[in-house]
Amino acid sequence: MPMATNKTSESKSKKKTTKKTETPEEPVWTYRGYKLQTSEFVTAMVHFFRAEVNRANVWRQRLDTTTNWAVVSTGATLSIAFSQPTIHHGIIILNTLLVIWFLFIEGRRYRYYELWSYRVRLMETDFYAAMLVPPFHPSPEWAESLAENLLSPSFPISLLEALGRRLRRNYFWIFLILYASWVAKIWLFPIPATGMTEFINRAAVGPVSGQVMILLGLIFYLSLTIVAVATVTMTRATGEILPRFGADSPTISVSDIDKPKGLRSWFTHRRRRRQLLALIITGNVDAVSKRILADLGRGVTALEGKGMYTGTSRTVLICALTMTEAHNLKNAVAKEDPQAFVIVSPAQEILGRGFNPLDEDGE
Repeated sequence: MPMATNKTSESKSKKKTTKKTETPEEPVWTYRGYKLQTSEFVTAMVHFFRAEVNRANVWRQRLDTTTNWAVVSTGATLSIAFSQPTIHHGIIILNTLLVIWFLFIEGRRYRYYELWSYRVRLMETDFYAAMLVPPFHPSPEWAESLAENLLSPSFPISLLEALGRRLRRNYFWIFLILYASWVAKIWLFPIPATGMTEFINRAAVGPVSGQVMILLGLIFYLSLTIVAVATVTMTRATGEILPRFGADSPTISVSDIDKPKGLRSWFTHRRRRRQLLALIITGNVDAVSKRILADLGRGVTALEGKGMYTGTSRTVLICALTMTEAHNLKNAVAKEDPQAFVIVSPAQEILGRGFNPLDEDGE
């Protein structure tokens, strides 16, 4: 009987071991030498996504708050201005200046809102959409763009585009109400004007004549109209314009987003990933090259050089990379040759595989 129990226990243990060996290993997400389990990576991305959505919502609420300030101040000003005939129309002009300041504040807040919305859209289009629709392939640059935005945050839209967008959405109508109220206040109070000459004379504010005030008003509203119209073609804002960052998108791609079009090209510069060029002078050429290829996945080119101080021949390695890869490059070189001489300088433009396509300007 003891022999039988031993055999059964051995057979059970064998079955357990065979089951363990048959179970496939969980896929591992590898990125620049670091390895995370798939569940860990997804959990981190989910928490990061929730944090960015919360940030975007907070700044969206701040936008609504600024608009409420403009609406409330305009309503209060008009109520006071038309409450008594003797109240001067200059109070409407002062409120117009106050609304201009509110517009400027909201434009700045809108740029912060777009910063968080840009990150949210990157994750929505190239992380979650890739999981929901299997044929959809994420853009190879989405993780690089997200990492660069985290390391070196920058506003995705210009202040001019932010002002133009908020002006068209809300503030242009507030300014029109103020302008109509200003004209009505001058024409109707204290008694209706008998003609255009009297209307112009009533428009005077202190030592400034009525003709100058009307001319300044026309220039101001003409400027608002120009800003509103000139920024229509600026579509870098991801909070309201929803671009697709995937290369397989039928409507828009990363390169299309970065290309200024129409009037937008007059006011904005083309945004690129920050590109660098590294020169590495080392005596351990093969090991350093293999390390860079393995850790960064970047190509390396070797050139023959000569140290003029020592007169000895040296091999110079050239590697093109992005800003987020600079730290990993230094670590990779230091592992193989701590005495290496490394120069990392910004590159004006890098075209080719792994960067922007060579024929992108001709498309």
